[in-house]
Amino acid sequence: MAWLLAISLVVGMLIGAVGIGGILLIPALNILGGLTIQEAMATALATFIFTGVIGTFSFQRRGSIDWSITVPLCIGAAIFGFFGAWANAKINAQALSLILSSIIVFAGVYTFYTKNKKKSVVFQNRPRFQQVLLIGVGAVVGFGSGLTGVGGPALSVPMMILLGFPPLSTIGASQVIQILAAISGTAGNLQYGSFDYKLLVICTLFEVIGVVAGVRIVHAMNAQVLRGSVGVLCILVGAGLLMRALGF
Repeated sequence: MAWLLAISLVVGMLIGAVGIGGILLIPALNILGGLTIQEAMATALATFIFTGVIGTFSFQRRGSIDWSITVPLCIGAAIFGFFGAWANAKINAQALSLILSSIIVFAGVYTFYTKNKKKSVVFQNRPRFQQVLLIGVGAVVGFGSGLTGVGGPALSVPMMILLGFPPLSTIGASQVIQILAAISGTAGNLQYGSFDYKLLVICTLFEVIGVVAGVRIVHAMNAQVLRGSVGVLCILVGAGLLMRALGF
C-alpha cells in the first residue's frame, strides 16, 4: 500500500507538471493493488476526473489555460471519443495502437532534441485554419483514447508540441481534456465495468496532492527545461505503450 500511495503521489505530480503520467497508475493498481487489469483501468480513469478538475482550476488561477486552443480540442475529442469506443469493439486495435505509440515516441524525440530551438505555432496568423486543425487534433485524441484506452493528455501533449504550441499552454489544455476523457470513460465503466472504491478514494487523495505540487513545479520551470522534460516523458510513455501493443 505504501508503494501504491507513493506512485499515486508521483502520478499526480506528473499530471500537474507535464499532463502525462496517469498511465503509470494502471499497472500499479494491477500489481500492487491486486486489481484485475479491467478494474485497474476503471479505477484509475475515475481518479483522473478529480485530478483534471484540480489541475484545470490551478492552471486557470495562474492564467495558464488558453481557451482559444482548449475549446476546439475538447469539441473534437468529445465527438470522436464515442466513435473510438465503438471502433474498439469492432476492429483489431493493435495496428492503430502501434501507430499512436510511435507518434508519441517520435514527438518525444523531436521535442527533446529541439528544446533549445524556437518553433512557430502552425497557422499562427490564420486563426480559422488553426481552429479547424485543433478540432482535428481533438478528434484524433478522442478517437485514439476511446480506441486504445490511452489517456487524452498522452496524445494531446505530444501532438500539440509537434505543431509548435507552447508547452505550458499545451499542458494547461491537457488538464481540461483529461476531465472530458475521464468522465466519458467512467460513464461507460459505471454501466459495464467495476471499481475498487476504497483504492479510488485513497489514490485520488494522493494524486490531488501531487497535482497541486506538480502545478507549482511547472510554473517555476525554465521553458527549455520544461520542453525537454515533456520530450523525455513522451519517449518513456510511448515506448511503454509500444511494448504493450506488441504484447510484451
